[in-house]
Amino acid sequence: MDKKFGDVLPNWQVPPAPQGAILHGRLARLEPLNADAHAADLFAANRADDGIWDYLGYGPFDRLQAYQDWVRGMQTQTDPHFYAIRPRPDAPAQGVASYLRITPAAGSIEVGHICLSPALQGTIAATEAMALMMAWAFDNGYRRYEWKCDALNLPSRRAAARNGPYGMSRAPA
Repeated sequence: MDKKFGDVLPNWQVPPAPQGAILHGRLARLEPLNADAHAADLFAANRADDGIWDYLGYGPFDRLQAYQDWVRGMQTQTDPHFYAIRPRPDAPAQGVASYLRITPAAGSIEVGHICLSPALQGTIAATEAMALMMAWAFDNGYRRYEWKCDALNLPSRRAAARNGPYGMSRAPA
Protein backbone atom coordinates (compact mmCIF):
# COMPACT_ATOMS: atom_id res chain seq x y z
CA MET A 1 0.00 0.00 0.00
CA ASP A 2 1.34 3.42 -0.95
CA LYS A 3 2.05 5.83 1.87
CA LYS A 4 0.57 9.20 1.15
CA PHE A 5 1.93 11.07 4.13
CA GLY A 6 5.06 9.27 5.31
CA ASP A 7 5.82 6.58 7.81
CA VAL A 8 3.39 5.63 10.53
CA LEU A 9 4.53 6.67 14.00
CA PRO A 10 3.92 3.46 15.92
CA ASN A 11 5.47 4.66 19.19
CA TRP A 12 3.96 8.14 19.19
CA GLN A 13 2.40 9.12 22.50
CA VAL A 14 0.09 11.96 23.38
CA PRO A 15 2.30 14.86 24.51
CA PRO A 16 1.77 16.79 27.73
CA ALA A 17 -0.03 20.09 27.83
CA PRO A 18 2.25 23.03 28.68
CA GLN A 19 2.62 23.17 32.44
CA GLY A 20 4.51 26.38 32.94
CA ALA A 21 8.12 25.33 32.63
CA ILE A 22 10.56 28.22 32.33
CA LEU A 23 12.15 28.19 28.88
CA HIS A 24 15.79 29.35 28.85
CA GLY A 25 17.79 30.40 25.84
CA ARG A 26 21.06 32.19 25.31
CA LEU A 27 19.27 35.54 25.48
CA ALA A 28 15.56 34.99 25.95
CA ARG A 29 13.87 33.70 29.07
CA LEU A 30 10.18 32.78 29.02
CA GLU A 31 8.34 32.57 32.32
CA PRO A 32 4.71 31.71 33.00
CA LEU A 33 2.85 35.03 32.91
CA ASN A 34 2.16 36.41 36.38
CA ALA A 35 0.59 39.77 37.24
CA ASP A 36 2.75 40.38 40.31
CA ALA A 37 6.00 39.50 38.55
CA HIS A 38 5.39 40.92 35.06
CA ALA A 39 2.43 43.29 34.64
CA ALA A 40 4.12 46.55 35.65
CA ASP A 41 7.16 45.93 33.42
CA LEU A 42 4.99 44.87 30.48
CA PHE A 43 2.64 47.81 30.88
CA ALA A 44 5.58 50.23 30.83
CA ALA A 45 7.22 48.52 27.83
CA ASN A 46 3.97 48.36 25.85
CA ARG A 47 3.12 52.04 26.30
CA ALA A 48 5.80 52.99 23.77
CA ASP A 49 3.51 52.17 20.81
CA ASP A 50 -0.24 51.49 20.88
CA GLY A 51 0.10 50.01 17.38
CA ILE A 52 1.34 46.72 18.86
CA TRP A 53 -2.27 45.92 19.75
CA ASP A 54 -3.66 46.37 16.22
CA TYR A 55 -4.04 42.65 15.47
CA LEU A 56 -5.10 41.54 18.94
CA GLY A 57 -8.65 41.41 20.28
CA TYR A 58 -7.74 43.40 23.41
CA GLY A 59 -5.60 46.39 24.40
CA PRO A 60 -4.19 48.91 24.44
CA PHE A 61 -4.55 49.37 28.18
CA ASP A 62 -4.70 52.94 29.45
CA ARG A 63 -4.11 52.13 33.12
CA LEU A 64 -1.77 49.74 34.90
CA GLN A 65 -4.69 48.35 36.92
CA ALA A 66 -6.56 47.42 33.73
CA TYR A 67 -3.50 45.59 32.41
CA GLN A 68 -2.92 43.85 35.75
CA ASP A 69 -6.55 42.68 35.72
CA TRP A 70 -6.13 41.29 32.20
CA VAL A 71 -2.90 39.48 33.18
CA ARG A 72 -4.56 38.04 36.31
CA GLY A 73 -7.33 36.66 34.10
CA MET A 74 -4.84 35.12 31.67
CA GLN A 75 -2.36 33.70 34.21
CA THR A 76 -4.88 31.13 35.41
CA GLN A 77 -5.83 29.91 31.93
CA THR A 78 -4.54 26.63 30.58
CA ASP A 79 -5.55 27.44 27.00
CA PRO A 80 -4.23 29.93 26.12
CA HIS A 81 -1.14 29.34 28.25
CA PHE A 82 0.80 32.62 28.44
CA TYR A 83 4.48 33.36 28.88
CA ALA A 84 6.23 36.63 29.67
CA ILE A 85 9.36 37.18 27.58
CA ARG A 86 12.52 38.69 29.02
CA PRO A 87 15.27 39.63 26.53
CA ARG A 88 17.84 38.61 29.17
CA PRO A 89 17.30 36.62 32.36
CA ASP A 90 17.80 39.73 34.52
CA ALA A 91 15.88 42.16 32.26
CA PRO A 92 12.31 43.32 32.75
CA ALA A 93 9.65 41.47 30.78
CA GLN A 94 9.10 43.10 27.38
CA GLY A 95 6.61 40.83 25.62
CA VAL A 96 4.16 37.98 25.86
CA ALA A 97 3.26 34.96 23.77
CA SER A 98 1.05 31.96 24.39
CA TYR A 99 0.34 28.44 23.38
CA LEU A 100 -3.29 28.05 22.36
CA ARG A 101 -5.59 25.59 20.65
CA ILE A 102 -3.64 22.99 22.57
CA THR A 103 -4.81 19.58 21.36
CA PRO A 104 -2.45 16.93 22.70
CA ALA A 105 -4.53 14.01 21.37
CA ALA A 106 -3.99 15.34 17.84
CA GLY A 107 -0.39 16.34 18.53
CA SER A 108 -1.26 19.92 17.65
CA ILE A 109 -0.40 23.22 19.33
CA GLU A 110 -0.46 26.83 18.17
CA VAL A 111 1.50 29.89 19.23
CA GLY A 112 -0.24 33.24 19.31
CA HIS A 113 -1.29 36.28 21.32
CA ILE A 114 2.21 37.51 20.52
CA CYS A 115 2.64 41.06 21.76
CA LEU A 116 6.20 42.36 21.75
CA SER A 117 7.15 45.82 22.95
CA PRO A 118 8.95 48.00 20.41
CA ALA A 119 12.21 47.41 22.31
CA LEU A 120 11.89 43.64 21.84
CA GLN A 121 10.63 43.55 18.26
CA GLY A 122 13.11 42.37 15.65
CA THR A 123 15.75 41.37 18.21
CA ILE A 124 17.65 38.11 18.47
CA ALA A 125 15.93 37.56 21.83
CA ALA A 126 12.49 37.82 20.19
CA THR A 127 13.47 35.31 17.50
CA GLU A 128 14.95 33.02 20.12
CA ALA A 129 11.76 33.24 22.22
CA MET A 130 9.72 31.92 19.30
CA ALA A 131 12.33 29.22 18.61
CA LEU A 132 12.20 28.15 22.28
CA MET A 133 8.43 27.78 22.13
CA MET A 134 8.70 25.77 18.92
CA ALA A 135 11.47 23.59 20.34
CA TRP A 136 9.46 22.89 23.51
CA ALA A 137 6.50 21.75 21.42
CA PHE A 138 8.50 19.39 19.20
CA ASP A 139 10.73 18.16 22.04
CA ASN A 140 7.61 17.19 23.99
CA GLY A 141 6.11 15.18 21.15
CA TYR A 142 3.82 17.58 19.30
CA ARG A 143 3.66 16.78 15.59
CA ARG A 144 2.07 20.03 14.45
CA TYR A 145 3.09 23.55 15.48
CA GLU A 146 1.05 26.39 14.06
CA TRP A 147 1.78 30.10 13.90
CA LYS A 148 -0.90 32.14 12.18
CA CYS A 149 -0.90 35.83 11.46
CA ASP A 150 -2.99 38.29 9.54
CA ALA A 151 -1.59 38.75 6.03
CA LEU A 152 -1.48 42.52 6.65
CA ASN A 153 0.58 42.12 9.82
CA LEU A 154 4.00 42.58 8.25
CA PRO A 155 5.98 42.64 11.52
CA SER A 156 4.53 39.24 12.47
CA ARG A 157 5.23 37.83 9.02
CA ARG A 158 8.84 39.03 9.22
CA ALA A 159 9.19 37.48 12.67
CA ALA A 160 7.93 34.13 11.39
CA ALA A 161 10.38 34.26 8.49
CA ARG A 162 13.31 34.86 10.86
CA ASN A 163 12.81 31.38 12.33
CA GLY A 164 14.75 29.83 9.47
CA PRO A 165 13.72 26.52 7.98
CA TYR A 166 10.68 26.28 10.26
CA GLY A 167 9.49 29.79 9.45
CA MET A 168 7.82 31.12 6.34
CA SER A 169 11.13 31.77 4.60
CA ARG A 170 11.69 28.15 3.51
CA ALA A 171 9.60 25.12 2.82
CA PRO A 172 10.75 21.81 4.28
CA ALA A 173 12.79 19.64 1.91
